[in-house]
Amino acid sequence: MKTDDGLLDAAQCLRLMAGTAVGRVVYTRDALPAVLPVRFRLLDGCVLVDAGDAHQDLLRAVDGAVVAFETGELNVLDGSGWSVTVLGLARAARRPRTMPGPDREFIRIRSQVITGRRLDAGLPVRPGE
Repeated sequence: MKTDDGLLDAAQCLRLMAGTAVGRVVYTRDALPAVLPVRFRLLDGCVLVDAGDAHQDLLRAVDGAVVAFETGELNVLDGSGWSVTVLGLARAARRPRTMPGPDREFIRIRSQVITGRRLDAGLPVRPGE
């Protein structure tokens, strides 16, 4: 449900997230904030990130830590769109049985806090400016 200030409730956030496949994991690396774009899917209210070979450092850095995950969509022409942020505990996990494919490692982020916001169209954006 959209409120007057653009805030989205948790159910709406999850519906929007289900329609996207790429997001960003925000975590701490060497005591500094780090952001990594990743492919993901939702499973039982959790964010499931593929921790394939390219993300082994991420897997080690976030296992057992509280992380943020963000995804959204933005219309670059008018600035409209939405953004959803999930905060939760990240854990290493094996591929769920319900997912087809080879046995791989994943990062499961249990959604503890879900916030979202719709962005209304703003000033027109002209490419190249």
